[in-house]
Amino acid sequence: MTEASEKRDSNRDGRGSEGSMPLLERLGLHRKELRAWAMYEWATTGMWAVIVAAVFPIYYREVLAADIPGPEAVRNFSLATTLGIVSVAVVAPLMGAITDRAAIKKPLLVAFAALGVAGTGLLFFVHEGDWLLGLGFFVLVNIGANGSVVFYDALLPHIARPREVDRVSTGAFAVGYLGAGLLLAFCLLMIQMPGLFGLPEEGTLPVRLSFVAVAVWWAAFTIPLLLRVPEPEAEITPGEVVEKSTFVFALNRIRATFQELKSYRNAFLLLIAYLVYGDGIGTIIRMASIYGAELGIERGHMIGAIVMVQFVGVPFSFLFGTIAGWIGTKRAIFLGLLVYTGVTVLGYFMTSALHFWILAFLVGMVQGGTQALSRSLYSSMIPAYKSGELFGFYGVMDKFAGMVGPSVMGFVASLTGSTRLGILSILLFFLVGGAILWFVDVDEGRRIAKEAQRRARPLEDDED
Repeated sequence: MTEASEKRDSNRDGRGSEGSMPLLERLGLHRKELRAWAMYEWATTGMWAVIVAAVFPIYYREVLAADIPGPEAVRNFSLATTLGIVSVAVVAPLMGAITDRAAIKKPLLVAFAALGVAGTGLLFFVHEGDWLLGLGFFVLVNIGANGSVVFYDALLPHIARPREVDRVSTGAFAVGYLGAGLLLAFCLLMIQMPGLFGLPEEGTLPVRLSFVAVAVWWAAFTIPLLLRVPEPEAEITPGEVVEKSTFVFALNRIRATFQELKSYRNAFLLLIAYLVYGDGIGTIIRMASIYGAELGIERGHMIGAIVMVQFVGVPFSFLFGTIAGWIGTKRAIFLGLLVYTGVTVLGYFMTSALHFWILAFLVGMVQGGTQALSRSLYSSMIPAYKSGELFGFYGVMDKFAGMVGPSVMGFVASLTGSTRLGILSILLFFLVGGAILWFVDVDEGRRIAKEAQRRARPLEDDED
């Protein structure tokens, strides 16, 4: 289970150590298509920070659902979140397989992004008491974001070479954190100090304008990917039957992939590991503010800590790409899981706002790097010509991450009467996920993926 070949990849081009590379190459941003691809991370991470993590949930609870009892409001918000996730997760593999057959990853990415942008902009029109309408638009935002990311991730193995895939993935996460920090800071400044923008001090207009700002941001920074990232060529395996119907072809390919998953055993193991430890990561992201509020941490401290996480994530995401080059991708992921384990244990003892800030800093150190390296490691163990379909499966795991953990946390808290024991239960996700990751043989997984890719052939137009 060594990663010797992985570490040798960094020297195959004859340049020696990573320190001799130009700066942009060390950051994974040295070609125009890589920078354009990373800008979509910049676009969507800002949306996640404002709409999902910080501003809209508070606006929903304090304005849209102000007249609804707390438990009912939380339940409705959770159902809307789940609906937006599940709507994409159940069809992600099929959509991915279709894009491998029809070579339409970019058009479908843009279509989902447009749906999300529209949902975000429409939040401007929801006012006090419009909780159902607001949640309806919120579902559109989640479908648009989750759907577009399936195709966005599937582009990674087509634009990044094997030796640079870790740096490209972590570099994009770092760019995303920077964009999210700037956008979130701008929106919070407009909400907290509306007079600077010529807006009224009273009312909801500043908050609703922040939703418009996110929509414009998301749309504008999707354009570089549309213009600069090439659409991958469709490829098939020797002997694969090319059905006249794209839909039938996609179904047959998914069925065949399920049958041959044993051939991609290590990629499949990584998927399972990511489903488990990713659920722990997702739970911390979704439940941190609720847990902090339960302990009496002031809202200002919690929002400030969320902003800090975005900026801390920038250098540390880049750093994780470098660390992966030094010790191997799998070991770097283990390092991130070790920190998350510490965060969970320390969270059990948290009593003050200072503790919340410290834990947020630790999360910012490893959140982007751990997720980015999981994505890049998976991409290196699948053949590129099946990236749409296989990243569809990855998308299922990614979307369901964070759905089980909150339920486990709530069940344990209810059973024991202790929210602290509830947060401590998340430790199990990191321990079990790390144990499964231990059995992933990176070298074998990459060898099998390369052999499968070499056997692929272009899908000619006359076969359509």
